[in-house]
Amino acid sequence: MTREEKSQVIQDLTARLADTNTIYLADISGLDAATTSNLRRACFKANVQLAVVKNTLLAKAMEASDKDFGDLPTVLKGNTSMMISEASNAPAKLIKEFRKKSKDRPLLKGAFAEESIYIGDDQLETLVNIKSKEELIGDIISLLQSPAKNVISALQSGGNKLSGILKTLSEK
Repeated sequence: MTREEKSQVIQDLTARLADTNTIYLADISGLDAATTSNLRRACFKANVQLAVVKNTLLAKAMEASDKDFGDLPTVLKGNTSMMISEASNAPAKLIKEFRKKSKDRPLLKGAFAEESIYIGDDQLETLVNIKSKEELIGDIISLLQSPAKNVISALQSGGNKLSGILKTLSEK
């Protein structure tokens, strides 16, 4: 790879890093061709972009980026695959689900999700439990609707009781 090609790849990676808030770094080495193909299909279905990257080029792109990746470049050893997604927990759920079939791979090296750094495979469960933006908005809407529903139902049931009492009294 020529110096110009490397420079272009670094620029492309820097642009991809700038455009997303969710980046997972995983090790998929040791997977055979069929299993890797299944992983790529699962990523496509889950709207997760999967790309194998060169560690040095990704490290330089992280350095050139405006975002603070903290200690994430330290995990760039060995084979590295980058998973990019709109939803913060989509790659973590995909990795967890895929491991049910393929034992211990893909192995999570680290993640940058919602401007937080997660390093190590032991962080996978934490990442799975992160709620996406849509889930948080749904929770907030349901919390806001709950008091209004209680007031409306109380007014409706109270009105029915009062009219029932008046009807009973008038019949006597």
